[in-house]
Amino acid sequence: MSKQAEQNTMNEQQAQPAVPKIKWNDDSMQSTYANVCNVMGTREEIMVLFGSNKNWQGNQEEVEVVLSQRILLTPYAAKRLQIMLDMGLKEYEKRFGEVKL
Repeated sequence: MSKQAEQNTMNEQQAQPAVPKIKWNDDSMQSTYANVCNVMGTREEIMVLFGSNKNWQGNQEEVEVVLSQRILLTPYAAKRLQIMLDMGLKEYEKRFGEVKL
């Protein structure tokens, strides 16, 4: 490799910002089961509500959902979550078949 090519490679490497290594710390993580979710939003935030429908009879006039978690996200974080969920579901469906609603 010529000196000029080496210099160009070094300049390109220096120009690119370093990507930090992410360490996932799950010491305080809690797991919660949800079979129901809802999304609401304002200009400043997106709210995702998670809960459980514990009614097992299908022909009831009223269904109670016990809410367990509320996650507040900025619109940017919500967009990243949307992209990651889409990628995760595509991978899931490739392995196990289409999820039909």
